[in-house]
Amino acid sequence: VQLQASGGGLVQPGGSLRLSCAASGFAFGDYTIGWFRQTPGKEREAVACIIGDGTNSYYTNAVKGRFTISRDNARNTADLQMNSLKPEDTAIYYCTREPFCSGFHHGSYYVDYWGQGTEVTVSS
Repeated sequence: VQLQASGGGLVQPGGSLRLSCAASGFAFGDYTIGWFRQTPGKEREAVACIIGDGTNSYYTNAVKGRFTISRDNARNTADLQMNSLKPEDTAIYYCTREPFCSGFHHGSYYVDYWGQGTEVTVSS
């Protein structure tokens, strides 16, 4: 199983970034895919999760209305579109494989695979 996150970078407050997660080594459409983020000294925080067929998704309150998670099962990719970025969104973002969005609902312990992380910095 491999999860390769990309798309991070430096952006000004109010700007946008699109993160992408490329997956391989498993039946992508059979699994929920999530995004977590982490800042130094803090625990990893669930950001969003999308179910296998893409018909339902979940967001932490801090990003609702600003972030959108999507997936393309034909290409084995999952994206996180981040708009109206704030300095507090600065973090390393990880894509995850997590059965039934269990990591999102119950914590990082329930994630079974992590990508390597991509860094997002929101600063003027």
